[in-house]
Amino acid sequence: MEINTEDLTIRFADKDEFDKIFRLNHVVFADEIPQHEKREDGLLQDAFHQNNTYVVALLEDQLVGMVCFNPTRPFSLDKKMSGLDAFLPAHTSLVEIRLFAVKKELRKQGIAISMLQFLIPELIKAGYDLGVISASLKELELYNNIGARSFGQLVGTREVPYQPMYFHISNLKGAFQQ
Repeated sequence: MEINTEDLTIRFADKDEFDKIFRLNHVVFADEIPQHEKREDGLLQDAFHQNNTYVVALLEDQLVGMVCFNPTRPFSLDKKMSGLDAFLPAHTSLVEIRLFAVKKELRKQGIAISMLQFLIPELIKAGYDLGVISASLKELELYNNIGARSFGQLVGTREVPYQPMYFHISNLKGAFQQ
């Protein structure tokens, strides 16, 4: 299915969209990437949900993408590796980007970049200057293209490895190109 990114609505999620977020979270991180056990109800609430602020991509009323940020430590990456701060460059305010997901059939059509175009100015406005993410190895090209830098050893499991990455929020390359 091809889409025009001009038909997307990108915004902060409302509380009434959490079930849709949990459903997409399950599809991507339990069904597609077996990071979590599959659940009969098809809903997967993130362990950091209470600290997350979600950005959603909507096509009409259908949730087609999401990303969130969590400013509260310990981050999920703190729990996956020891000495996180030793790998990071100097910064004032650190934030973790999480659950960066687009419906499989709609990937590589600009939805991820559209969500970043919304998210980055909001993070800058909130005073964050450095972000960390556990990057799916399948999406390293995307993260490298926007200026993220790998650090440390792979985290996660042998079946589902992730590459820790950081990025200077104000210096992200490519995120604002239309």
